[in-house]
Amino acid sequence: MAGAVLLDELDRTILGTLQEEGRITNVALAQRVGLTAPPCLRRMRALEEAGVIRGYHAELDAAALGYGIMVFALVSLKSQAEDDLRMFEAHVAELPEVRECHMLNGEIDFILKIVAHDLQSFQSFLTSKLTPAPNVASVKTSLTIRTSKVSCGIPVDPA
Repeated sequence: MAGAVLLDELDRTILGTLQEEGRITNVALAQRVGLTAPPCLRRMRALEEAGVIRGYHAELDAAALGYGIMVFALVSLKSQAEDDLRMFEAHVAELPEVRECHMLNGEIDFILKIVAHDLQSFQSFLTSKLTPAPNVASVKTSLTIRTSKVSCGIPVDPA
């Protein structure tokens, strides 16, 4: 499990650099962290195999792709039995508009981050795919008005 991996200062520098610049070449990464290319690549592969690095992604501009709406949906289920929770998670995993799904403790069972082209397409998504999903008791939504911070990844603390 990734939580049990011991990371030294070089590993953390590699992780921080990759998180900021995912397309950096191994040679440039090695120079930045003070290694030669082969040991840098070995460390990177070890971090991938240990599950610390889970993948590499491009950050896309939603508006440039026609997704002008972002909504957070608070979903309450009728039953919180493990099978029902997994069924809901499997359902939303198949919905490309749902970009994030987090189970919560407390009154609300899940919070979803949803994107849509416009208000009409969001309304259609809500009424045809989310609220009629099995075991859904209620859905409360909030449209984002402004986004002031988006930070990809997580902080990489010093060793």
